[in-house]
Amino acid sequence: MATAVTANRAELIAIADAVAREKSIDRTIVIEAMEDAIQRAARARYGAENDIRAKIDPKGGETRLWRVLEVVEEPEDFFKQVSLKDAVKKDKSAKLGDFIVDPLPPVEFGRIAAQAAKQVIVQKVRDAERDRQFDEFKDRAGEIITGLVKRAEFGHVVVDLGKAEGVIRRDQQIPREVLKPGDRVRALIASVRREPRGPQIFLSRSAGDFMKKLFAQEVPEIYDGIIEIKAVARDPGSRAKIGVISRDSSIDPVGACVGMKGSRVQAVVQELQGEKIDIIPWSPDVATFVVNALQPAEVAKVVMDEEDNRIDVVVPDDQLSLAIGRRGQNVRLASQLTGRQIDIMTEADESERRQKEFTEKSAMFESELDVDETLAQLLVAEGFSELEEVAYVDLSEIAGIEGFDEDLGGELQKRAIEALERREAAAREERVALGVEDDVAAIEGLTEAMLVALGKKGIKTLDDLGDLATDELVSKGSGVLKDFGLSDDDGNRIIMAARAHWFVDEEAPAAEDAPADGTR
Repeated sequence: MATAVTANRAELIAIADAVAREKSIDRTIVIEAMEDAIQRAARARYGAENDIRAKIDPKGGETRLWRVLEVVEEPEDFFKQVSLKDAVKKDKSAKLGDFIVDPLPPVEFGRIAAQAAKQVIVQKVRDAERDRQFDEFKDRAGEIITGLVKRAEFGHVVVDLGKAEGVIRRDQQIPREVLKPGDRVRALIASVRREPRGPQIFLSRSAGDFMKKLFAQEVPEIYDGIIEIKAVARDPGSRAKIGVISRDSSIDPVGACVGMKGSRVQAVVQELQGEKIDIIPWSPDVATFVVNALQPAEVAKVVMDEEDNRIDVVVPDDQLSLAIGRRGQNVRLASQLTGRQIDIMTEADESERRQKEFTEKSAMFESELDVDETLAQLLVAEGFSELEEVAYVDLSEIAGIEGFDEDLGGELQKRAIEALERREAAAREERVALGVEDDVAAIEGLTEAMLVALGKKGIKTLDDLGDLATDELVSKGSGVLKDFGLSDDDGNRIIMAARAHWFVDEEAPAAEDAPADGTR
């Protein structure tokens, strides 16, 4: 019998060692899982109300089982407490408040108990394995890793990474690339997240950072930090643009990335299933970078709109299709690369647009200032485009126009101010007709034209305005006041001013409850 027990002990330790090695987890965790399983089986045998502990000797495999009892004067819970009188019989040094150990005989595992114990151990080991996987990969986001394709599930590809599995979701794969089970694949570790079913390692082959890392592997100057990839724009599997800069003036960043006879860039192209890559010199000057980004098209002129973060690019008529690219690919990638909205137009289109704007502004001045066409055109030609500019600019700027003097300049400013007052009065009437309340009109920074825009959108009270989020009010895409050039800070200030009465209303009841003489 003794031999059998010894064999069981040795077998227990051997199992713990084997599981720890196979799952790459700490042997102590496996032994703790076994102890937990024995405790559960013992509670099923002796009663779940008992406080039962189990301990396995990590060296010899000997298992000890005992019940813990608290020493009290009058036991209320006979499963977990014992009287001092009975405790002294077991341990002569026992005193009130102590915990004594009551040894229990080993538990014989029946079929059901053994199955339950197995489930406990498997779950504990699985949890430990998940923790180990998360700890191993959590700090590796942004690295390139190689694995074997294991299977495809609903278009997502599961990759065996050795000690863990990663998944390349459908939107992170290169279009038209077919990955079959057993294929070796390289991908970027995009993110590692804890989820109820265990740590999820998300991989990507379509991310811009994947291309960056591939170039770092092929171009020593990038790995060493001499050349930096400042921006990447990809249409995965089709075409990409990267902006590069060299910190050493003697090294050509484009040539270094291309390599001898294109060897370096071709290695990346092959990994990305033939994706064409345009390598572009990066420049801190946005206009220069935009011109470079639109290669191979030639650019005649760049007009920047800093307020709307847009750039108008003028190209010769014969370069239009090349600048736009097939299905707009070239200009789309250039926009992504530079972070600006790029609008392409031909020289003829730009000339037509400028002429149209010139005519419209001249007509506006002619009408609002009651001047002849020639004088209105002179104002536009000198760079004036709005009535506010004429009304509030320094008088010397108008008087300095060839053929003008201070008297004419003063008269034009006076007429501009009167025209603005007429506009304001008309807008005020429209605002009142729309039902926008005076409390809203009293908010500093809101003009009558802005109030009309609010009224047309059904925003008529302080509560209506206070309920808006900042982007709903001023965002350039869809904000109610998108045409008035307000910043996010302006929007926040206006909305908080509209909400101010909410806080006054909350404080009012407290003030009303206070006694008139101030006592409590």
